[in-house]
Amino acid sequence: MQSTRSRRKLTPGAADAGDSGDKQEQLLLSSAICDSEDLGPFVRKAFASGRPETLLHHLRHFSRLKESEIEEVCKAHYQDFILAVDDLRSLLSDVDSLKSSLYDSNSRLQSVAGPLLSSLDSFVEAQNVSKNVESALQSVSLCIKLMELCSRANHHLSNGSFYMALKCLDSIENEFQDKTPSSTLKRMLESKIPEIRSHIERKISKEFGDWLVEIRVVSRNLGQLAIGQASAARQREEDLRIKQRQAEEQSRLSLRDCVYALEEEDDDDEGGLGGDENDGYNYGNNGLLGFDLTPLYRAYHIHQTLGLEDRFKQYYFENRKLQLTSDFQVSSMTPFLESHQTFFAQIAGFFIVEDRVLRTGGGLISKMEVENLWETAVSKMCAVLEDQFSRMQTANHLLLIKDYVSLLGVTLRRYGYAVGALLDVLSKHRDKYHELLLSDCRKQIAEALAADKFEQMLMKKEYEYSMNVLSFQIQTSDIVPAFPYVAPFSSTVPDCCRIVRSFIEDSVSFMSHGGNLDFYDVVKKYLDRLLSEVLDGALLKIISSSVHGVSQAMQVAANMAVLERACDFFFRHAAQLSGIPLRMAERGRRQFPLSKARDAAEEMLSGMLKTKVDGFMTLIENVNWMTDEPLQGGNEYVNEVLIYLETLVSTAQQILPPQVLKRVLQDVLSHISEKIVDTLLGDLVKRFNVNAIIAIDVDIRLLESFADNLAPLFSDGDANQLKNALAESRQLINLLLSSHPENFLNPVIRERSYNALDYRKVVTISEKLRDPSDRLFGTFGSRGAKQNPKKKSLDALIKRLRDVS
Repeated sequence: MQSTRSRRKLTPGAADAGDSGDKQEQLLLSSAICDSEDLGPFVRKAFASGRPETLLHHLRHFSRLKESEIEEVCKAHYQDFILAVDDLRSLLSDVDSLKSSLYDSNSRLQSVAGPLLSSLDSFVEAQNVSKNVESALQSVSLCIKLMELCSRANHHLSNGSFYMALKCLDSIENEFQDKTPSSTLKRMLESKIPEIRSHIERKISKEFGDWLVEIRVVSRNLGQLAIGQASAARQREEDLRIKQRQAEEQSRLSLRDCVYALEEEDDDDEGGLGGDENDGYNYGNNGLLGFDLTPLYRAYHIHQTLGLEDRFKQYYFENRKLQLTSDFQVSSMTPFLESHQTFFAQIAGFFIVEDRVLRTGGGLISKMEVENLWETAVSKMCAVLEDQFSRMQTANHLLLIKDYVSLLGVTLRRYGYAVGALLDVLSKHRDKYHELLLSDCRKQIAEALAADKFEQMLMKKEYEYSMNVLSFQIQTSDIVPAFPYVAPFSSTVPDCCRIVRSFIEDSVSFMSHGGNLDFYDVVKKYLDRLLSEVLDGALLKIISSSVHGVSQAMQVAANMAVLERACDFFFRHAAQLSGIPLRMAERGRRQFPLSKARDAAEEMLSGMLKTKVDGFMTLIENVNWMTDEPLQGGNEYVNEVLIYLETLVSTAQQILPPQVLKRVLQDVLSHISEKIVDTLLGDLVKRFNVNAIIAIDVDIRLLESFADNLAPLFSDGDANQLKNALAESRQLINLLLSSHPENFLNPVIRERSYNALDYRKVVTISEKLRDPSDRLFGTFGSRGAKQNPKKKSLDALIKRLRDVS
């Protein structure tokens, strides 16, 4: 008993510990159940610990606790519950009565609403039928409108109104395709609309392709027409300038009675190439030019409508670029001289069309694209010109192409294209052109000179005089002569004048209408070369090789005098054509460019005359230098010379200008004077007396009288110059006949009276003077006789001059 008590006393601590653990688990389980938590962990733990009975014990304990709580609640609310049950029982009876009432009401309602529902069903059915009919009518109306649009689209397609057909297709797509009740129609539309669009695109592309082919021919004709209009405008300007030059010339000549006016013509066709920009849909259709851009703009408009605008722009640009590249081809089978107009007209027409498209095309081509095409064209044209110009050997061919290119530049400059590079190429070949032109003129001048017979030109009609004299302003008088008229020049003069005038006009034609407007200096430079190198050289050659006889030499000298007047006309004509005032041309005038040929002609004429005179001067050998009596009528040689000179002057004054005749006679008289002095100085004359000197003095007086008799032909100064040509012989004779020959030593007297004498010649000739007459120089013979003071003075002069030498 004691052990049992003690055992019970030992276990309570352990039992308390176990009870506390159980209580804790029970509390946790109760808490989880109240919180509606998952009890799975508690179950697993119970089975894991091998104590499921404990879990069941806890659950039962929780159940008992809840039952007790329920009992307590029921006890607390028992009275209320009884009341609620009573209420429910009374409510049940009310419900039964309500149910009976509702049943009766339902029966009455069913009996009343039956017919009404039957009528309502009929109404609903009728309404549905109405809606179906209305829907059918709408569908039929929609289909009718759709078919009308389809019919209209077909009509536009058959008439070629592609834009209207496309608008119909757009309306069908936007308004009817999705709303079409018929699946068949819808499938048809879905398949046909793209086909129709493709058909329209093909048709319009074909029309555009045909236009591309046609526009090439049209462009060529257009370019030729435009360049022709530019040429006509240039010709009108030239005509106005000619009238102005004629008016200025009349004013310069002070023709007060001449009334003139410049008539300006209206440029009716000016601007014809520009066309009318306000032409509606018919873009670019110009009846004057004959080109129509309607197919192009129609194709562009259709592609815009199809949404293919950018693709069409690219297609157009590429095709036009290919056409331009094709236009650049120069045929090797046809000479460029024959095909250059077509070549440049094609390019001009191309860019006139592109300018029109740029201005009226609504963005079909951009300004940058046109400029790129133009730069390509300019580069190619420059290359072609460089190549063709380098091959040309004829100035006229080069001028023809240059004129057409300059017209091309004028034409396209009106449309805003930069043509400076083309003009630069023309300017670059300026020197070659003039060299070719000089070469052509050299041949023509040589042929003209070779054909000349050096005979005076006979003109039977006034038009011949106007063509050969007045047109070159080489007349010496404004009075028209009587016909037939014998001109003082040969046919060479008008022939050469025509060649030079043609050269000037060709040179001005090449230099004008280019980038440089001030080109007179260039024309003048090449005109100087033509005159001083070509014409002067040809004249020198003909003078040295083909002139025989005095008459031909005289004719050549006369020609040179006329050409000198013609040269003034040449420079005035060049100035007029170059558009500069005549006073500026006259201010810059240089010396006579044919001076070498003129001097050679006069020298040849003088040489021939001297040769003739020398033939007569041989008679001086027959002079008696120790004659006892001086001749009164002059020696034989001088009479022959005078007869020849008088005959010569009577002929020469008909064709030679006074100045030329004066220079030739002056040279001949100077030669005669030299021959007289040389004869006295030479070995032919061993000695001479005063009588012979007096006879020579008579000869010189006769020659001086001949010069004085020519005074009506010349001015007083020219007549004196002729007499001065005899100065050497005259001064020598004066010195030999002088009473005081030692005055020759006086510088003042010598400069005034003996400036033409050479003291060495004076010494030699003075030593030959032998005369016993005291009247003049005293006695030279007798040793014992008193010396004549004149002879003494002459001896002193000789001695002094020898000392100087």
